[in-house]
Amino acid sequence: MDFSCRSADGILVAAVDGRVDESTWEAFAERMSAAIEQAATEKLSELMLDLALLDYMSSRGLRVLTMAKRQAEAAGLTITLAAPNEVMREILAISRYDKLFHISDSVDTGQ
Repeated sequence: MDFSCRSADGILVAAVDGRVDESTWEAFAERMSAAIEQAATEKLSELMLDLALLDYMSSRGLRVLTMAKRQAEAAGLTITLAAPNEVMREILAISRYDKLFHISDSVDTGQ
């Protein structure tokens, strides 16, 4: 799993690439927490998680998203899940995370 961040138009865009599963969920949790702290420090309004290159997310990864949502809300941030592929759309729908998070079809930050 790779994870990278960039700021764009008042939003921190974090991209996750690969798989979030039993071997990578802890690293994903650490990177998400750090991204939320970065966005809060930079006084940004939103963390957009780019899922375009994410192949799979296990229940542990979904739990990380739940905890990240709580951390972000406490910091005054919103989390948007962006550009999920068909596999991720199905995972989000089955887990009902598509009701818990705003899902954007693209990572369009207005640039």
